[in-house]
Parts: sequence; structure tokens; C-alpha cells
Amino acid sequence: MSLDTSPLFRPLRIKGKTLRNRIVMPPMATCRGVTTPEAAEWYGRRARGGAALVVVEATSIARFGIDLTAENLRPVVSAIHAEGALAAIQLFPTARGRQLTPDDLSLIDIDVLVQRYRMAAGICAAAGFDAIEPHGAHGYLLNQFFSPEKNSRSDAYGGATDRRMRLATEIVEAVRPSCGASMFVMYRHTPVGPGYGIEESVALASRLISAGVEMLDLSPSSSKAPGDLAVPFSELGVPVITVNELDVPARALEVLTLGRAHLVAVGRGLIADPDWPTKVQEGRLDEIVVCTRCDGCHEDLRRNQPVTCREWPAAEV
Repeated sequence: MSLDTSPLFRPLRIKGKTLRNRIVMPPMATCRGVTTPEAAEWYGRRARGGAALVVVEATSIARFGIDLTAENLRPVVSAIHAEGALAAIQLFPTARGRQLTPDDLSLIDIDVLVQRYRMAAGICAAAGFDAIEPHGAHGYLLNQFFSPEKNSRSDAYGGATDRRMRLATEIVEAVRPSCGASMFVMYRHTPVGPGYGIEESVALASRLISAGVEMLDLSPSSSKAPGDLAVPFSELGVPVITVNELDVPARALEVLTLGRAHLVAVGRGLIADPDWPTKVQEGRLDEIVVCTRCDGCHEDLRRNQPVTCREWPAAEV
């Protein structure tokens, strides 16, 4: 019996924009930059393959207004838009490879961080991005501020749950006016982390939605069921993205048909085969270049080399 993949290809409206389907390319570092012709080709190619929302890789907010401008970011946005997808960019609080903890930041440092997010959002809006996404997941700085095991501050940014929510909330409140009427605000969060669980995460998500977040990006789900940790967040009134081996079409469909989330992120599957969405929609599942989880893409990244896939035909490497 053929797989009914139609739930993956139902449009979704947000902020007057239409996502042509429920497939998201999540932010993944590529070592191609974000302003180079190679970056425009990389992201444009994934849009051409059928993804509805392409999220450009984590990009340090410290770069905006220095080597990142609206003018030099427009080519990657245009490349994505030209292929029918919406374009987002993930905004990272520190330079790549720089590890900071909550204890490292003074109150002045925190204010500078928030203002840099504000400026970055304005530049992204001027460049034509449809969305921005502060990165608050995976144990990085913003996620550490939320974790009671990683945040030992005793001031207004540490301690009780409300205070550990404060930095993320201030960032969202700062970027929202810079985004204007047409750009939506996403937020990436890990639902379960050091010292916190789903209940606190749902409280954070509710606070962020009140502050201006219009799409939640949750990473990852557990190993029990596709998208399982997204379920409580899907009742908060904004679209929710989930991820974790959803390049397996049956797993992606399970998420949507059971209502665990509204959108599915396909990461390494879109590295292996940018035409994954088109092939799934057309029922050409046996033609998909399947990610074998060999981790070769991460090996490229660790060597600071442009990310490739070991499953690509030799002509494409």
C-alpha cells in the first residue's frame, strides 16, 4: 500500500505568509558562510528541492553591522525566495567556538547582548528575511540561563524560574519591534534539560509567546516516539516545529497525523538529498538519497570544511 503523504504538503499561513508545506530545513552549519555565492547556492538548492521554510545556520549577533549587512545578506534571502520557500536565520548569542556561561556576563554585558539582538533583527528585516530565530537550545548560552544547574546567578537573571526566563523574554521583547509587521519571531528551545523539564519549558514558551514569539522550534524529541515532547507546546496557539530523524517519511507523517506538532524539520536528510520533499510528494521514496547516519557531515564540520554527504554521487562532492 502506498504511503499517503498529503499531510506533509498542506500549506500553513503565518503573519500573512504561506508555507507551501510542513517541511522545514533547520539551521545547520555548513562552512560556506552566509554571504558567499556558495551559501546562496546551498540554501537556494534546498529551497528548490521543496522545503517550505529554510533556516540559515546559526549566525553570531556580534557580526551584524560589522561584516553582515542588509545588502550582503540579500543574496541568500533572494536565492531562497526565488525557489518558493520562506527564509529565516538563526541568531546565535556568541561567536562560533566561544563558550560563555551565565556567570561570565555582567549586567552591562547582558544589556549589550540584548541590544545586539535588536540590531541584528533590524538588519535581517531590511535584508528581507521572513523570520528570525534566537537560539535558546542545546546547552548554549541562552539555554544555560534557563537551566537551574547551569545558572548560578543570584540577581534578576538567576534563581527562580521567572528570573531564569528573563533574558530570553527581554531578547524577544527587543527584537519584536525591529521585525515589523511582516517578519515573524521563532525561538529554539530544548524541552528537557539540566534541572528542568516539560512543565517549566511550557511556562517559558507561554511567556515567550506573550512577548512576541510566533513559532516554536523544539529540539529534540525523545527516542520514544517522533515529536513526542512537542505535544504540550502544540496547544499554546502558535505553530510548533519538531525534529529527530524525521527524514523517515513515516515518522514525519506520524508527527502530523497525530497532532504532535505542526511542522517537521528535516536536517541531515536535506543534506543528503535536497529533493527529499519533492520525491516524497511525488511518491518516489525509493529514489531518495538516504542519510545513513554515518556522521561524515559532522566530520567535515569539525575539520572546518564545507559540509558534504558521503552518499552523494561523486560528481556532486
